[in-house]
Amino acid sequence: MDKKVIGYFEDSNKAGEAANELKQKGFREISILGNDNGKSQGKKGMNTDNQGLSGGTMTGSAIGGLAGLGIGTGALGALGAAALAIPGVGPILAMGPLAAIIGGAVTGGIAGALVDYGIPKERSDFYESKIKEGKTVMILKANEDQTDAVASILRNYDAKDVRVH
Repeated sequence: MDKKVIGYFEDSNKAGEAANELKQKGFREISILGNDNGKSQGKKGMNTDNQGLSGGTMTGSAIGGLAGLGIGTGALGALGAAALAIPGVGPILAMGPLAAIIGGAVTGGIAGALVDYGIPKERSDFYESKIKEGKTVMILKANEDQTDAVASILRNYDAKDVRVH
């Protein structure tokens, strides 16, 4: 049975390094959610269109602090990425399977999308608050027998509050 492993990073570069290692180990259902929180161009310059991220044209405020993810443009394309403006959260970058869910659940916000993805409501609210603070959240599916190894990899890259659901 598949489980979800979720945690947040204070450093988006560490999230990228963790994603690289997980991809090298064969994990494919990796989602990364982050909020620039006004650190680069500011919300005024936000472009909410899908910006050809797989081609490496990473522009717009939502990408800001996540541009250093270090997973490379090919990996970004493989994860599937979208820049979105979420009411109450601001500009975010969503990569992976959650990108489509969040894109379709803009009114429910990130917490609603995480609940739809199988994360309990109180934890979903917690992780949405971390994204609002400018942290990077990573969530991935893993077989039950792989969750300890995945959680360990996330923690090795300084992920905080790593949980299995």
